Amino acid sequence: MPYLKIQTNVSLDNNQENTLLTKASQLVSEILSKPEKYVVIAFEHNPSMLFDGKNDPLAYMELKSIGLPGDKTTTYSQALCDLVNQELNIDKDRIYIEFANAERNMWGWNGDTF
Repeated sequence: MPYLKIQTNVSLDNNQENTLLTKASQLVSEILSKPEKYVVIAFEHNPSMLFDGKNDPLAYMELKSIGLPGDKTTTYSQALCDLVNQELNIDKDRIYIEFANAERNMWGWNGDTF
């Protein structure tokens, strides 16, 4: 189950937020080649965020998935930064992404683990 969390100091109205969530879900499914029915996207707006000592628009993301290949994180970074740049108008050099490979037995779903 891929999980993408997007945190930013850029506020969105409900329509913009829904558009971002939908596009992010489709993108994560596509780049990880995982069924979208397992993809979870979270969006958090936190106006109290700083990067480089400035509160200019910024984003911090976490992408976690079972079997996340470390040799593809550059490709994933490009795709996710493009999405956030286009949808939130955040410069790519103000976006951080943390990638995490989850072990199957450490990821629960439906009363079991993978």
